[in-house]
Amino acid sequence: MFLKEQASEYIAKTKKLSKHQIKSNINELDAKILIDEIKEVLNYHDWRYYVISEPLIDDFVYDQLFKKLKSLENKFNNLLTEDSPTQRVARGLSEGFENVLHLIPMLSLDNSYNYEDLIDFENRLKKITELETLHYCVEPKFDGGSIALVYENDVLVRAATRGNGVSGDDITNNAKVIRTIPLKANFSKYGIHKVELRGEVVIERNVFKQLNAKRAEKNIQLKKDGKKELELFKNPRNTASGGLRAKDSEKAAQRGMEAFIYQIGIAYDKAGNDITEVKLPSHNNNIELLAELGFKTPSNEKLLSNNMDDVLAFCKKWEVERSKYPYEIDGMVVKLDNVEQQNLAGATAHHPRWAIAFKFKAQEAKAKLYHVDFQIGRTGAVTPVAKICSPAYYPLIKGKAYNEIDVDAVIGLSLAGVEVKNVSLHNEDFILEKDIHIGDSILVERAGDVIPHVTGIVKEERSGEEKVVQFPKTCLCDFNSTLEKPENESVWRCVHPQCPFQLEEAIIHFVSKGAMNIDGLGKDIVKRFMQKGLINDILDVYQLNFDAVLQLEGWKEKSVEKLKTNIEKSKNQPIWRLIVGLGIRHVGSTTAKVLAKQVKHIADFSEWTEEQLMEIPDIGPKAAKAVSTFFKDKKNISLIKKFGHIGINVVSSQKEANNKKLNGQTFLFTGSLKLMNRIEAKELVEMNGGKNLSSVSKNLDYLVIGENAGSKLKKATNLGTIKIIEEEKFLELIK
Repeated sequence: MFLKEQASEYIAKTKKLSKHQIKSNINELDAKILIDEIKEVLNYHDWRYYVISEPLIDDFVYDQLFKKLKSLENKFNNLLTEDSPTQRVARGLSEGFENVLHLIPMLSLDNSYNYEDLIDFENRLKKITELETLHYCVEPKFDGGSIALVYENDVLVRAATRGNGVSGDDITNNAKVIRTIPLKANFSKYGIHKVELRGEVVIERNVFKQLNAKRAEKNIQLKKDGKKELELFKNPRNTASGGLRAKDSEKAAQRGMEAFIYQIGIAYDKAGNDITEVKLPSHNNNIELLAELGFKTPSNEKLLSNNMDDVLAFCKKWEVERSKYPYEIDGMVVKLDNVEQQNLAGATAHHPRWAIAFKFKAQEAKAKLYHVDFQIGRTGAVTPVAKICSPAYYPLIKGKAYNEIDVDAVIGLSLAGVEVKNVSLHNEDFILEKDIHIGDSILVERAGDVIPHVTGIVKEERSGEEKVVQFPKTCLCDFNSTLEKPENESVWRCVHPQCPFQLEEAIIHFVSKGAMNIDGLGKDIVKRFMQKGLINDILDVYQLNFDAVLQLEGWKEKSVEKLKTNIEKSKNQPIWRLIVGLGIRHVGSTTAKVLAKQVKHIADFSEWTEEQLMEIPDIGPKAAKAVSTFFKDKKNISLIKKFGHIGINVVSSQKEANNKKLNGQTFLFTGSLKLMNRIEAKELVEMNGGKNLSSVSKNLDYLVIGENAGSKLKKATNLGTIKIIEEEKFLELIK
């Protein structure tokens, strides 16, 4: 498409067009010539700026040319084309995304973690191809949002998310605001009429930091105004994936997304013949072709080799240097270079046999622990939380009391694409076992979306000024009650019945998705309502003063009415959800469902003994004791009666148990579901006589897959006895 060597040519064209004054009486023919010239120059500068990161002109010059183009297109509407740079501008709100089929499935990748895995991969390919020497192309495994682009007659006609691999969401409008995606590419030069490309949308690390810096700056003013602050983006990958599915393409444009295109999935000529293998026989050459056509590709980050030792060395090199790369990568992808051999190798239902991902180890980094905070949960459990910062920032706060430190200004540990400021230390035993002191250099590990955790300390860096972590003996609440540590437990607890910290967490738990599932009443809103005195206990949730809510900043009649409806709707939840919501220790959703089938009225458990409870299948001694203790407390029975008086369902319904459509068949859900959430899906299984399993095994009948189904799909495929279906098929089973 463009070459670096054309710089002087396009600088001259830019100067000429910048000086050109558009006549008021310009005719259509001259306008078309001028439009084509400006489009070409703007596309060149877009390529220089966004694809190879070597801009030649400043923003002002670019903007002036852009305005000239827009002016001409406004004057001659018939000359406006879909591939014009002006068509990258946001197109407003989208109410929803149409689901579209990919031209060929977008499969996941099989994973490897060591040399032995790579050798096994090679041996399988040698057996299939009957060749002793194979050529591999190795390139980064970008950690972003996967996309499929379709070009027809050289024009971008569709962009879609990966979805479930067979179909995805049509995100064409959002893709068009990504500057590294050409709106037009000269595929016809190679006899290609229609083509589907594969790529990954990412956000550069520095751009991600700038996005959060802007949000943090805006939050300062929002905080002053008493308004809800913006949540900082968690990591580049989630931010990119979320940007692809933003309903407002203007907001998508603001995220600074880029797209690396790493594969030609399939190509057709004008007659509709598949010419991928004939015209595009080498994956490596295809990457070069895409780069030539103006796409951002991993051209400078790849290796072509017929030696697996070289492949491993290249993967290891990138594992060491990954932090220096501007984008998040979590491994390298090893692919057969020959497309004919790729087709010969074929694919499983989950992954192509001709490619494998060499996954990097979890990232670990060193931080400084400058304070330990203690948090009280809904059951009174005291959890120590380490406040950490980057080693470079530590000298600025060393020796200061915690209340003298501006916590918001602290620079946290940069790890795997996110800034980490807080890490759980779990309990006192964990601190003693690791010998953690305040002032220590600690090692923190994070892999993918996993919560960061402390793996150890660096004792060699101790100066002698470090301080032992003093675990509190009394609760941090106003009651100052003595903490208790039950026998055989590692957690200290506050047992005061009126502890405000427990109450806050108890209400948050009660309204959560796993319990009463009151949509619109999340953690931050509960805290705000409690601060304003609108909620003081669980019953207040159902006696909320909606007129007072309407007076709060950010609340309108529509949102208040929606909250009111959702609260009212929650009154009809099955009693197992109420049991979960009550927050009884050792009682999760599975145990609650078992309990709910044992009684007609939830208060009937007040008449059950521990021994009777233990006779129920799947109820252990800890759960039995906790349930017995809870229902023997008169205050709890009084609360349950009040629930009944205000219309909350406290009576068991047997209709779920009577529905036998699934007749004891077992189900497991994996990936991101679109038609329902995971909790709703599991409920549907149980309501229709089925059973939910937590892992893939020979006892599993159905694996229901959503978007980005991972290792469970791989395992189910390998077993070969499990029916793998999508959400739509599952819903058909229970119609």
